[in-house]
Amino acid sequence: MVGGAGYYAGKKIQEGREADADRDARLDEVETQQAAAPAAGGMSNDMIDQLGKLGQLHEQGVLTDDEFAAQKQKLLEST
Repeated sequence: MVGGAGYYAGKKIQEGREADADRDARLDEVETQQAAAPAAGGMSNDMIDQLGKLGQLHEQGVLTDDEFAAQKQKLLEST
C-alpha cells in the first residue's frame, strides 16, 4: 500500500505543477493582450519591452505572482 500512496502523491504533485503552468500561461497571454491594446493608445515601445521582460521573469519563476503584480503596477503607474 505504501507504494500506491507514494505514486498517488507524486501524481497529485505533478498535476498541481501542470495546473500552475497552465494558469501562468493563461495569465501571461492575457497580460500580453492587455499590454498590446494600450500600445495603440500611446504606450512607448520601452514600456512594452519592460512589461515583456517582467512577464518573462515571472514565467521563469524569478518573480513571484505578488512581485510581478507589484512591479507591473509600478511600471504602469509611471506613465
